[in-house]
Amino acid sequence: MDVALISDTHIPSRASHVPEDFRDRIEAANHVIHAGDFDSEGSLSNVRALAARLTAVGGNMDPRIGLPDRATVELGGVTFVVTHGTGSKRGYEDRVANIVREEAEEQAVGVSGHTHAVMDTTHGGVRLLNPGSATGAAPAERATMMTATVSDGELDVELHSE
Repeated sequence: MDVALISDTHIPSRASHVPEDFRDRIEAANHVIHAGDFDSEGSLSNVRALAARLTAVGGNMDPRIGLPDRATVELGGVTFVVTHGTGSKRGYEDRVANIVREEAEEQAVGVSGHTHAVMDTTHGGVRLLNPGSATGAAPAERATMMTATVSDGELDVELHSE
């Protein structure tokens, strides 16, 4: 199963569109995970239109679009816990790893956004992924996203940038 991991699109406040190459990857994925900060209902609608299936959470810039703060989805034998990671940069990895532990009974992978900084690390025994900003919204220096291949509980992640 192919999964597109995106976050922090910030359309229209900081960007006008998701890069075409990223749109193609989103459309080709079996499932899309968006870790928040769509920035508008229109941006959420656009991602929904591209995605075969979507798991999404709200970010600190999404107070009125009706998304949960946390979501859990199992894909290809891998459990993903999705949260935006809202709050200070200080303690960010602890905060996200703790949310993953609260939400999942078994080993899970955390997907978060908020910082606009790409991350693929293990923190306190929890793998954490942050795909950065899919539009390169400041403070990101470039547009980034991740794709993941999941099968039989195995996860292979690839970073893409514009």
